[in-house]
Amino acid sequence: MYLRFLAMNSTGNSDGNKRLIPVLVGPTASGKTAMSFLLKEKYPEIVIISADSRQIYKYLNIGTDKPTPEEIEKNDIRLVDFVEPGERYTAFDFVEDALEIIKACFGTGKIPFICGGTGLYVKSLVEGIAEIPDDDLKIRERLEEEAITIGPQALFERLEKIDPLEAAKTHPHNIKKIIRALEIYEITGKSKSEIMASANSVGGNFAYDLMCLVLPREELYDRINKRVDKMMEMGLPAEVKGIIKNGKKEAVERVNVIGYSELIRHFDGELGLSEAINLIKQNSRRFAKRQLTWFRGMKNIVFFKNSEEILRHFETVKYGGPPILP
Repeated sequence: MYLRFLAMNSTGNSDGNKRLIPVLVGPTASGKTAMSFLLKEKYPEIVIISADSRQIYKYLNIGTDKPTPEEIEKNDIRLVDFVEPGERYTAFDFVEDALEIIKACFGTGKIPFICGGTGLYVKSLVEGIAEIPDDDLKIRERLEEEAITIGPQALFERLEKIDPLEAAKTHPHNIKKIIRALEIYEITGKSKSEIMASANSVGGNFAYDLMCLVLPREELYDRINKRVDKMMEMGLPAEVKGIIKNGKKEAVERVNVIGYSELIRHFDGELGLSEAINLIKQNSRRFAKRQLTWFRGMKNIVFFKNSEEILRHFETVKYGGPPILP
């Protein structure tokens, strides 16, 4: 499930009071990374903030189409290749990290540019949604059990100690709201009031120009199929073998990234190589379809058919704003 903790960030054109941040999303293989490199070349002040939940992981390089170390350095790409597989990194973590980079950019005259295909990350940043991972359902279940065994009043008193501001706005019998607030604290280590105050002081200064690159379906699917073939030629099977050899198999399986999951099954003897490759292509196409569904549900998003349209749009919009003083 997902928890809405904030709704004060806005999207759309700048009203003059908020610093406008460009955001480029799109399905896998649509050309977002190449587009971001073109923009970086044309506008050197750009800092690229990756919004890709697969490229964050170390060791997963070829199968995630991760930029090379040289490309990362040349194009000043952030939030790539820094999380160990199996280590928890949520949309809430992304928002915190992205806002820190955004604020630093505006403090030095740079322009933060969000680019990636993970809709949850982008939606969390621009609309204020924080993720509660499935593995934390046990926290909610335990709190629900406590509400039965020790009673709602005891949980409300706990909330009063942890987050008195939220408790003051919550009826002592509203057990659902009490549990939600306690859940936030246990997952993030911060009270709901702290999160909202922090987001209000930082995130509230920004507006977002949401652009989505969408190619015709046949062209996109052809690009996906060719990309998978190229990944195989570049040595994706060898990369997966290395992951298994280095004891990272279980951690990578938990991450469940397309390309790696299928090839692990191949090396486990469950799939033939050609069967695994076809499954990677099929799962990638399905993933692209899910991404598009997500993006079409986002507010104030504008769709572009090619990179030329995005370049023209970029030239007509004034991004950034006055520096944020320390």
